[in-house]
Amino acid sequence: MRQELWIDGAWTPSDGYTVLKSPYDGEVLAEVAQAGERETMRAIEAAQKAAPLMAGMPAHERSAILERVVRLMESRKEELAALLTREAAKPLKTARGEIQRTIQTYRFAAMEATRIHGETIPMDAAPGGEGRIAYTVRKPLGVVGAITPFNFPFNLVAHKVGPAIAAGNTVVLKPAGQTPLSALALAELFAEAGLPNGALNIIPGKGSVVGEALARDDRVKAITFTGSPEVGISLRGKAGLKRVTLELGSNSALILDSDAELDDALMDRCVLGAFSFSGQVCISIQRIFVHRSMLGEFLDKFAERSAKLKLGDPALEETDVSSLIHPAEAKRIDEWVQAAAKRGAKVILGGRMRPDGVYEPTIVTGVPEDEPLCCREAFGPVVCVEPFDSIDEAIERVNRSRYGLQAGIYTRSIHTAMRAAEKLEVGGVMINDFPTFRVDHMPYGGVKESGIGREGIKYAIEELTELKLISIRT
Repeated sequence: MRQELWIDGAWTPSDGYTVLKSPYDGEVLAEVAQAGERETMRAIEAAQKAAPLMAGMPAHERSAILERVVRLMESRKEELAALLTREAAKPLKTARGEIQRTIQTYRFAAMEATRIHGETIPMDAAPGGEGRIAYTVRKPLGVVGAITPFNFPFNLVAHKVGPAIAAGNTVVLKPAGQTPLSALALAELFAEAGLPNGALNIIPGKGSVVGEALARDDRVKAITFTGSPEVGISLRGKAGLKRVTLELGSNSALILDSDAELDDALMDRCVLGAFSFSGQVCISIQRIFVHRSMLGEFLDKFAERSAKLKLGDPALEETDVSSLIHPAEAKRIDEWVQAAAKRGAKVILGGRMRPDGVYEPTIVTGVPEDEPLCCREAFGPVVCVEPFDSIDEAIERVNRSRYGLQAGIYTRSIHTAMRAAEKLEVGGVMINDFPTFRVDHMPYGGVKESGIGREGIKYAIEELTELKLISIRT
């Protein structure tokens, strides 16, 4: 199968193609066109040409297009989940969950398209403002450059394309190299839903070519990027006066205070938060701080539950954990685990690569804080568990990180909960839940090297529109 680019409402060949293989078994999935400088310029030109049409489109029409996308995805959700499983090695039941979330994200976008509004300003609150009526409106920015990662290739695309279209913008989308087919599957869905030609262009290609062009081209008015801090910081430096939203790295932490109940529900949340999609989730639990009085009990229960996860072929209904996105990532994770072990860390569970390429869910304790396994983003099925003696110590250790996306705390004390909510240096605090919690209409984003700006449809629309003031002298 040969998969072409989607530019200006048509499949478009390129000068170069790359062979796409399944991460799990190496099966060849497709030859995928790679956009070069010429194709990237064509996509930006198409988006710019369609921008006035999208900006002038009534809100109800934008909403209706997104609603039709929702219905089309509903009718094809098993097909789309199977594609995601083949392309990303995402276990089938996890893939189904992502497709359902993607549908919900576009549904939220359809709703928010009709809710974009400003406010009236009491001009006479200032001397000299008498005799004036003023109000604000939100206007689309124009061409949005969207760059997405491999781990949620449907839903994270939806978090960029959905609000951009809802707000009346046009989009040039560069999907991740390992998961272009999931993004390209949306092309004909949006076309069938009635989106004008050029309003959505999908161009897989090298970041050094496509990403650089999107960042530097003055016709692109905003960049929305999810990926590594290194790339995100580089893009921001090249974007000039563009609006930039960055969702970057994390090593999310969970605090279990001394009064937390280590019941089945909590343990299941810890296992899900640490090992879902092999830990390849921005808000995957990477660090768990447990009150010293219950460290042994927690480790026993956590290891026992984690050992029951089913590993292997992502296409099987029962599989919980499959291969990482690339063998090099598994090798990196193993090197980090072994490096920590050499400095005295204890591997409680896992720490091995299976013959089928799946890295076993791994629990480690006693990891020095300056080891990559603790202080960098693992993005794999590994979690570090450490004891603490006071809640202030736990909060301080969570904050001793270059990242700050989300954190969680389990406690029965309202005072402890509110202290954590106040003191934790993160974009979101989940009380009596894990940091991996996200629903698609809430504000989502981080501080420090976890990024700038917020996603969540309503909040992303604010990032992708310009506030305009109108003042009338009566």
